[in-house]
Amino acid sequence: MSIRTDDERPAVAAFSDRVAAAVEQKRTQLVVGLDPRIDLLPMELRGEAVLGRAAAAGAVERFCKGIIDAVAPYVVAVKPQVAFFEALGSDGWRALESVSRYATEVGLLVIADAKRGDIGSTARAYAAAFLEPRGVEPPLADALTVNPYLGSDSIDPFLSACRNHGAGIFVLVRTSNAGGRDLQDAVLSDGTPVWRHVAGLVAEWGADLAGERGMSSVGAVVGATVPRVIGDARRAMPQAIILLPGVGAQGATPADVARAFTSGPASALVNASRSVIYAYRDSEDDWRAAAGREAARLAAEIWAAAGW
Repeated sequence: MSIRTDDERPAVAAFSDRVAAAVEQKRTQLVVGLDPRIDLLPMELRGEAVLGRAAAAGAVERFCKGIIDAVAPYVVAVKPQVAFFEALGSDGWRALESVSRYATEVGLLVIADAKRGDIGSTARAYAAAFLEPRGVEPPLADALTVNPYLGSDSIDPFLSACRNHGAGIFVLVRTSNAGGRDLQDAVLSDGTPVWRHVAGLVAEWGADLAGERGMSSVGAVVGATVPRVIGDARRAMPQAIILLPGVGAQGATPADVARAFTSGPASALVNASRSVIYAYRDSEDDWRAAAGREAARLAAEIWAAAGW
């Protein structure tokens, strides 16, 4: 999806507009996380993985591509968890590149879940690694999860990638894990929770990065496991696409996320990972068929809960 631009604008549509177009076309807000744990792979692939790191990376690549084929009709994006690929060294990184390229070829957006965040030249290198074109090759991902706890200068390179290359970012605001409360729910001297302060920064950072559909390419991660926060987060960040992990294996349900969608049908994305990609473990179906069936079920429930 391209737009006509001047020299300082991205040659592709803003990430938020690409999300909106995909949601409208497919009538789904589901994202499937690709968390390829060797010990949970189907037996046909797990057996190969014990033959060494290169074989394990090959098994992970085949597994992720099979999942992509199965869920593609029901999702707008996949979210590879970068750590599982990095654990396999250079072979794993090549698998990540191949999986990301394959997802793009079948028409899905790619959200790299790497939670990067650092200052100066290091942050610029992270932005280049994930969000900027690599010579004649496109960026590794359409969007990246980022950690804001080193402050504004650690976010600036990622904002530049949004402006210049049509990238998107999802800033950690209130995460889905139980330990998130240790820091994110801590209260500042004025009574504001830390997560709420970060949400205000997200709104500031994304104010000049709204696309033609009104949503910003600076999004936020808010856990579906903390539904009491979701409504407040939406009010604090009306233009942010909220990425909601935690549905499925972490216990949240589609009904828990309904308040995230008050800014429009494409104002939030709901991520499910283990409950989809390992659905075969609770089914008699082939692992691909089981993943596709669970993705279809979740996509329909989320669309209904969103109310659009």
